[in-house]
Amino acid sequence: MAVDAPRNASGTSEPTASEAAASELPAPELPAPEPAVSETLASGPAARTRGLALGVIAAGMLTLTLDGSIVTVAMPTIQGDLGFTSAGLSWVVNAYLIAFGSLLLLAGRLGDLIGRTRMFLAGTAVFTVASLLAGAATTPAMLIAARFLQGVGSAMASAVGLGILITLFSEPRERARAIAVFAFTGAAGASIGQVLGGILTDALSWHWIFFINLPIGIVALLVARRVLPADRGIGLAAGADVIGAALVTAGLMLGIYTVVKVEEYGWISAPTLGLGAVSLAMLAAFVVRQATARTPLMPLRILRSRSVAGANLVQVLMVAALFSFQIIVALHLQKVLGYGAAETGLAMLPAAVVIGGVSLGVSARLNARFGERTVLLAGIVLLIGALGFLTRIPADARYVTDVLPVMLLAAGFGLALPALTALGMSGAGKDDAGLASGVFNTTQQIGMAIGVAVLTTLAAGRTDRMLDDGHRRAEALTAGYQLAFTVGTGLLVAAFAVAFLVLRPASSATRP
Repeated sequence: MAVDAPRNASGTSEPTASEAAASELPAPELPAPEPAVSETLASGPAARTRGLALGVIAAGMLTLTLDGSIVTVAMPTIQGDLGFTSAGLSWVVNAYLIAFGSLLLLAGRLGDLIGRTRMFLAGTAVFTVASLLAGAATTPAMLIAARFLQGVGSAMASAVGLGILITLFSEPRERARAIAVFAFTGAAGASIGQVLGGILTDALSWHWIFFINLPIGIVALLVARRVLPADRGIGLAAGADVIGAALVTAGLMLGIYTVVKVEEYGWISAPTLGLGAVSLAMLAAFVVRQATARTPLMPLRILRSRSVAGANLVQVLMVAALFSFQIIVALHLQKVLGYGAAETGLAMLPAAVVIGGVSLGVSARLNARFGERTVLLAGIVLLIGALGFLTRIPADARYVTDVLPVMLLAAGFGLALPALTALGMSGAGKDDAGLASGVFNTTQQIGMAIGVAVLTTLAAGRTDRMLDDGHRRAEALTAGYQLAFTVGTGLLVAAFAVAFLVLRPASSATRP
């Protein structure tokens, strides 16, 4: 049953935080539907088409999200089969991450210019072909190249998926439900990927963690061509900033590369400091360029909203922290408790179930009733409890008492991410929806890269010191993981503080 929006003193409906954020921007917040979409909203059959469109985008996003984590439990098998070195194996993940994170912003803006549906279809096609190449890989170089190409396709498709939904669903409650479905793909996708990766690796082979994308990608392409709105974009002349595109893509790619190599070089090494300085210089030059260019790639007006800027900052902190949940919990289960790939995936399944149940079942209603900011704060509190619980996980942990409670507290992600997504897209006008989607997805990847670098480096350092002091390997690994969980908890506390101080509740945002 739908929940009525909150009422103010005069009896009129009071907008949620995402609706109120438009007062902070010069342009109206909620974009008017494009002509093709307006016709879609008018009739019952067309409403079913919108439902199919949501299903296609959600399925596509789920596949892309799965691919970011599905390889994690299969990496030992991949290493043994293809002969990866220990250092080289990390590039199975890093190649995907670098391509994905660095191209999101460019892909989002190009989607606005040439058409978001065209960009989604092209990205899905690239990703599907790259999955075939990855599954057929027989050498480390071939697999790494295919993973990089997968990252390119993922960036193209995911950068505009949320933008399509924002223009397709203009009615606030329908939009809230659509965002909840979209957010579920990000919130539960990583956990589902670990489950599926473990089962496929044990039952068939690691090749099938990539081959499984083929039928999904082909069906998604066939259905998407029929149900997604046909949009031509606003034209390359409206924002074809080649210099800006080169600066931001190179700066992000170099920056993410620098972050993922921190574990190898160290934080204060010459390569880290030198590459980091060059990356920051490129990104600073990009900002200057956007402030002066006649047709900027990223109009800076999109960051004038406190809700948009604050939501993206919260996301960086939150995603960096939750890397310790998604990856390090799996490492503890395998390396300390001796779980196999399939066992690890099944152990993580309760998290996917509760995240899905919360994000799909109640998040839209809670956002409409209490506002996105309040729901976001509540979700972060649950996540702080989850990682705080893990800071004391023992080397001889028992699943029911030491792991399962954490999986259930992961419901906080199902609350936080839909609310955060709505806030992150709250300032997107019709012409900027793809760009806002690209910005939001880019900060997600930046947060992941920071989490990879910071948490794995700290955990490895603590483990090495414990081993040098003569502790057992299980104890040393556990101590390293506990440190990562502690730092992750601190990042979530910082995310809560930013959300509380920067994001405005709907009532105060609309008060004269």
